Amino acid sequence: MKKYILSIDQSTSATKIMLFDHRGTLQHRVSISHKQYYPQPGFVEHDPEEILRNTLKGIQLLLKETACPESDIAALSITNQRETAMIWDRKTGRPIGRAAVWQCQRGKAFCDELRENQMDNLILEKTGLIIDPYFSASKLKWLVDQNAECRELIARGRLMAGTMDSWLAWKLSGDKVHATDYSNASRTMLLNLDSLMWDEELLSLFNLDRSMMPEIFHSDKLIGYTDPSIIFNEAVPIAGLMGDSHAALFGQHCFESGMAKVTYGTGSSIMMNIGKKPVAPPKGLVTSIGWGRMEEIDFVLEGNIHCTGDTLSWLVNDLELLPSAEASESLAASLNDNLGVYLVPAFVGLGAPHWDNQARALICGMGRGTGKAHLARAALESIAYQVRDLIDLMENAEGIELLELRVDGGPTKNNFLMQFQADMLGRPLVRTSMEEISALGSAFMAGLAVDFWKDLDEIRSLRLVDRQFEAGMEREQANILYKGWQKAVALSKQH
Repeated sequence: MKKYILSIDQSTSATKIMLFDHRGTLQHRVSISHKQYYPQPGFVEHDPEEILRNTLKGIQLLLKETACPESDIAALSITNQRETAMIWDRKTGRPIGRAAVWQCQRGKAFCDELRENQMDNLILEKTGLIIDPYFSASKLKWLVDQNAECRELIARGRLMAGTMDSWLAWKLSGDKVHATDYSNASRTMLLNLDSLMWDEELLSLFNLDRSMMPEIFHSDKLIGYTDPSIIFNEAVPIAGLMGDSHAALFGQHCFESGMAKVTYGTGSSIMMNIGKKPVAPPKGLVTSIGWGRMEEIDFVLEGNIHCTGDTLSWLVNDLELLPSAEASESLAASLNDNLGVYLVPAFVGLGAPHWDNQARALICGMGRGTGKAHLARAALESIAYQVRDLIDLMENAEGIELLELRVDGGPTKNNFLMQFQADMLGRPLVRTSMEEISALGSAFMAGLAVDFWKDLDEIRSLRLVDRQFEAGMEREQANILYKGWQKAVALSKQH
C-alpha cells in the first residue's frame, strides 16, 4: 500500500513541498522562497521558471531528507495562490514575461473602463465576481496587449494561459496536461458559474481566446501523471488541484452549507460554504466555487482582505518597530487598553467589503503617549476588525448564525489576535493544530482521487484541533470598539 500524498503549496512567497501520511499527519516539509519583483508602482511579479526550479528542487530535497522511496507516493497534489496569472508558449514551453501576482494592480485601468461602461452587472451575473484587478482576467489582458507578438501567437494556437497550478501541472507532466480546477477557474473572472465553462463573451472582452485556456477538472479527479524525465523515476498521479483558500476550507472539514473558515496569511480569505447552488452575493462579497467533487459543485461566499499578516511585516521590515511579527503578541498584551488608536492597513487600497483601490492606509487616535505597543496592538486589532466586517455581512446575507469559526494560517499562533477575534465576533474560534491546512486540503482531494482515503467520513475522523477561544468581552464594549474602526475606515476612504 502507498504510504504518502506529496503536496505542493505554491504560495505568494515560497514553494512548499509536504508529505502527508494516512492519518493526515505532516511528515516533512521543505520550503524554498522565491524573489518578488516590483518593476513599477502597483506591479508585483514572480518568475515562473524560478518557481518551477524551486518546485523540482524542493521535491528532490524532501525525498532525500526523508529517505522516502518514490514508490511510496500515491499521488501529487497542487494548491496555489489563486489569482496570480501568466501566459506561456505551447511550442517552446517558455513563459511570455513574468507572472502577474494576485496583488498586482496592472489591470486597474481596464477595470475602471469596464465599470465606466457599466459592465458590473454582466460580470457579476456571469462569474459571481466584482470587477477588480485582483482577479486574473485583466492581468492576462495586460500581458497579451503589451506583447506585440501575442496576437499572432494566439492565432496560431501557440499561447497558453493559466494560474500557477496550470503552469506546474503542465511542466511536471512533461508539457502534456493543461489543466486547472473549478476553484481556481472561478477566480479568473472568465468562468460562467451557470454553464461551468469558460465564457466566450468574457474571453473576447479581455482579448483572450478559448484555445489558451486550460481544461477544468473536479478536484477529486486524476488529471494526468508526472513525466519521469522531469521528476521521479516512475509516473506519479497528479490530482487534488485547488486554490489555497478553497483547499483550506476543505482541510478544515467545512463540508456542509453554513460552515466557515478564515485563513490568515499575507492577506486573509474568509469563506463560507453555501451548498450546491450559487447565490447572488451581497455587495462587498463574491460568489465562487468551493470545489468540484463527486461530479457536484459546492459554492462559497468569500471576502478577501488585502493586508493582514502583511501589516505586521510592514511594522517589522519597513518601520523596524518590531524585531519579529511574533513580538506583537507580548507588546499588545502589555496594554490594558489601546486608548482609541486604530490602524487601517489600506496599503494597496481596501479589499472586501469595500473594494476601494483609492483608499489609503492611516493611523488615527494617537496621543503623545502612543508608543510601539499601541501600534502593534492596533495592527493586530485591524485584522480582527476586517474579519468581522465580512462575517457580519455573510451572516446577514445567508440568514444564519455561525456557531463557530474555524481558523488557520501562520498569524493564528498569536493568542492575543485569536482572543480579540473571538471577542469581536462574540463566537468561539477553533484553531487547527495543522498549520499547513491548504496543503492538507488538496492532499485530501488527491487522496480521494486515488483511493488513499475512502470517503469524507474517514477524513472527518482525522480532524486536528489545537485550541478553542471563547468570547470574553461584553458585546457592548466590542461594538463600541468596532464602531471606532468603522469611523477610521471612513477616514481612509476620503480621497
